Amino acid sequence: MKNLFLITITLILSINFSVLAQIDMKQGFNYLETGKYVEAETFFKTILNEFPTNKTAKLCYGRAVGLNGDAEKAVTIFTDLLKKYPNDFEIKLNYAESLLWSSQFNKAKGYYKNLVTEEPKSFSALLGYANTLSNLKEYENALTYVNKALEVSPGNPNALTSKKYIRLGYAYQFQQKQDYNKALTILDQNLSEFKLDKETLLNKANVYLIKNEPKNAEKAYFLLATNKKDSIIALNGLSLVSHLQNKEKDALKTVEKALEKTSSIKDDSLLVNQTKERYIQALIWNQKYKTAEKEINQLLKTSPNENWILSLRATLGMYRSDFKECIADYNQILKNDSISFDGNLGGANAQLANGNENGAYNAVFKTLEVFPNQKDAMGFLKKLNEDFTPFIEEKLAYTFDNGNNNSFSSTTSLIFPFSTKLKATANYQYRTTENTVTKNKANSNNLTFGLTYKIHPKITFNSSLGINKANSFTNNYEQLLVDVNFKLKPLKLQDLEIGYKREIQNFNADLLDKEIVTNNYYANYNISSNFNLGWFTQFFHTTQNDGNARNLLFTSLYYNFLKKPALKGGINYQFISFKDQVPTIYFSPEKFNAIEIFADLLKDEKITKPKNWFYGLNGASGFQFIEDNKRQLTYRIQSKIGYKFSDRLLMNLFGQHTNIASATASGFTFTEIGLRIKWYITKKPIFINKNGTFN
Repeated sequence: MKNLFLITITLILSINFSVLAQIDMKQGFNYLETGKYVEAETFFKTILNEFPTNKTAKLCYGRAVGLNGDAEKAVTIFTDLLKKYPNDFEIKLNYAESLLWSSQFNKAKGYYKNLVTEEPKSFSALLGYANTLSNLKEYENALTYVNKALEVSPGNPNALTSKKYIRLGYAYQFQQKQDYNKALTILDQNLSEFKLDKETLLNKANVYLIKNEPKNAEKAYFLLATNKKDSIIALNGLSLVSHLQNKEKDALKTVEKALEKTSSIKDDSLLVNQTKERYIQALIWNQKYKTAEKEINQLLKTSPNENWILSLRATLGMYRSDFKECIADYNQILKNDSISFDGNLGGANAQLANGNENGAYNAVFKTLEVFPNQKDAMGFLKKLNEDFTPFIEEKLAYTFDNGNNNSFSSTTSLIFPFSTKLKATANYQYRTTENTVTKNKANSNNLTFGLTYKIHPKITFNSSLGINKANSFTNNYEQLLVDVNFKLKPLKLQDLEIGYKREIQNFNADLLDKEIVTNNYYANYNISSNFNLGWFTQFFHTTQNDGNARNLLFTSLYYNFLKKPALKGGINYQFISFKDQVPTIYFSPEKFNAIEIFADLLKDEKITKPKNWFYGLNGASGFQFIEDNKRQLTYRIQSKIGYKFSDRLLMNLFGQHTNIASATASGFTFTEIGLRIKWYITKKPIFINKNGTFN
């Protein structure tokens, strides 16, 4: 607070006129009034060298010193004056203000409270008290006292400015509490008093963006565009609105208009840079990475260590999956400014993307320490916690086919992470199957326990061991179940899984009765790209205890058309070959080929908010070639629809229908319907404390 003009006038009126005749301090007063505090400090220091006891010069010198940045020295000067003039109210006001300059808000609060009791109609005391309460985030009381100050001095510009910013702080306080309607009410009160105020409209637009109400945010930005500079600010905001609605092309077109307008406001370097920043962000959103890189490198030539430019380069690195380079940029940002929001939360995202979950936790904890309850940081922590919170899942399924086989299964899974590196798993499945014509029945009970351990950010080891107990119409037996695999990230945008799995053929009662044990040696390999194209390949080599062997190759070339909801499509090819052909027992061609086109639409349950629906739909059609027979038309469809009741509970129905022969025999159709329930046992990972730190 700098109630400079009022206090200066008061001081001038209180000066002894006989002293003024000897000392001309008008120039010094002018320095204070016009904000030339260095000159004011020098001026009054010179006066005091000649007249060391002059109260007015001493008081003005104290103000000049404090407003020039040496708050502690100003407090000392006014403390000394109070000792000499303990009842001088003007000195008391300046002492109280010096406490504000030195951020001693609690001490200032008590002192100002006494001042407004002593002089209830003192404008300076009332306004100073209001600003002190505002600094302590006691906004409701602050509004009470700024209104009292305005009763004493109606329309005072200093008080009106304070009132505006008190309301902005009050609204932000409710925003942090996620009481967005209350925040908007307070901002509307501001707008009713300060028509089309820029800061208030920007805050209002931000609240609407957080509430995911882009249309209302657009209205706020349109109201803002009343002059050339504000129209640029509005266009930058509208570009962000388009991005949040996944309208990336519109986002780029909008900010390009803003960029054109900056040619006439070169005097405002901050706004020009903000527009360049949004332009480069829009290039990245549109996957124009080379152009974005060129723009960033151009900026780095003149400003190699600016945080906003480093943040842009880090963002580009995230989109390109250059995570190590991202982390280096975010670390540099934090060296420049340890409380940078971009540096802390951006670093958390980069650490997670690079496979370092502990680093991600530490970074988001630091972000929330600096920015309590910040929505993006809270959302990131929630997402991170979800990956390591213990949960139990139940899946019920009923299947039938045109070979008169039907089955019912119940599968219960428990996942229990002990840390970001180690988790335990348990799985129990009961399955009963019957042929309605032959009346052959069988059932099986599978119980497995496993451990998953992250050896390295790029290497995860998974293992499970268990037993299968089968009871069929002619055979009862027990068999060992094994699944061991390594998941690796050998190169950027590549995922590799290699493993071994021992299982029992249990598709129908006849297969279960045969006690066919398969040993599967497999590899899955996926290559992604920065231009939406991907390639997935799977290979299985299977040996069986009946002496047979199988090779299976599946490969899929796909393209990601949309991100929200996720939509991809492509072409699949599958080849199967058995060493021996035993068609009376199970489908075992010497050669089988299938080719299909597919589309996959998904609204992921992980990004779905509570009390909302999620879904998935996958469809494909093509041809299969069994041995040297004529081609056969194939189709398959899979779907699911679910509801997220809360952050901890969700449920979905699922189903599939296909006529592809690779499951059991040619010329068949297969259908499955089921229900899945997933419940997170605890609210957060067991290794996270209540205060948001590691145990």
